[in-house]
Amino acid sequence: MAARITRAAEAPAYVAPLHEGVVTNRLQGIEAGPTEAFWVGNSVYPPGSRALTAPTAAETVYVCLAGELVLRVTDGDTQTTTTLYAGDSAHMPRGTVRSVDNESTDDARLLVVIAVPRPD
Repeated sequence: MAARITRAAEAPAYVAPLHEGVVTNRLQGIEAGPTEAFWVGNSVYPPGSRALTAPTAAETVYVCLAGELVLRVTDGDTQTTTTLYAGDSAHMPRGTVRSVDNESTDDARLLVVIAVPRPD
């Protein structure tokens, strides 16, 4: 079986629900070609852009590739706020309520790996 290559300049754009001002491209999976258990995206967060508070649809991993992003995770009445810097990552089980904001003056880039949602 051959490797499937997606060139960054050719990665298909997609609309990420509940994201404001974020530029998103699919690197592997869905529009970029079939995968079995996950898909991979690249998100560019210009200053002031954000992903609104919502639960994750499936198990999710974020890897901050550049810049810094504020990740807020809500668990019941408790909210945890963490700043992700280049090289930092976060794992969130399915259903984790989270938001992501670029509160800095520079672009931030996030690698997103999300499991293919399983039927309930």
